[in-house]
Amino acid sequence: MKYKILYAEDEPFLAQIVSDNLKAKGYEVLQASDGDIALQLFKDAQPDICLLDIMMPLKDGYTLAEDIRKINAGAPIIFLSAKSLAEDVVKGFKSGGNDYLKKPFSMIELLVRIEALLSRFKGAQQTDDSQTLFEFGTCKLDTVNQQLQTSGGTYDLSYKEASLLEMLIVHKNSILERQEALMKIWGDDSYYNANSMNVFMAHLRKMLKDEPDVQIMSIRGVGYKLLC
Repeated sequence: MKYKILYAEDEPFLAQIVSDNLKAKGYEVLQASDGDIALQLFKDAQPDICLLDIMMPLKDGYTLAEDIRKINAGAPIIFLSAKSLAEDVVKGFKSGGNDYLKKPFSMIELLVRIEALLSRFKGAQQTDDSQTLFEFGTCKLDTVNQQLQTSGGTYDLSYKEASLLEMLIVHKNSILERQEALMKIWGDDSYYNANSMNVFMAHLRKMLKDEPDVQIMSIRGVGYKLLC
């Protein structure tokens, strides 16, 4: 099977080098030089994986990822960026990225990361998109619009918050292991990603704090349990 890659990069020389290497490895490459073109290519071609630069004309990579998530919540996204501050990386994951590779990068590392994401997400759309509305307690989660409805109001969620809450609901009243959630949503179980997940979990707890019949418990050293 020949996988399609959406590659959004506005620097022509780098774009040509990366694109040529990807094609040499058997991938079909859909190349875009700005965010608007990239979004239209995604809508038209439904690529298997997206490689997104962040600093692009018309629409930056963060916004592009958020727009892609509204169309397909399960599309794998790798950010390729010279922005290397911790807050830039966090923003990348919050906007829907599955991985973040800092420039300059080696093609070998990029190819390994592409293969890892394709292996993990291949066929995910057919299985994960079958249910998009989840009810727990008196709350509702809409994974398409990434919204949580509680007795106190409706909250807009990031892609990772919606994915994490969905996993908790699927495992409700049983343990969701930390490693399982980290591998599925973040792509690895590194210390940095574990801390990132703690932040998202705290945010979910804050939104659910006034729900008497819903509680997210921490199981020390193991994971989490959604009681409802």
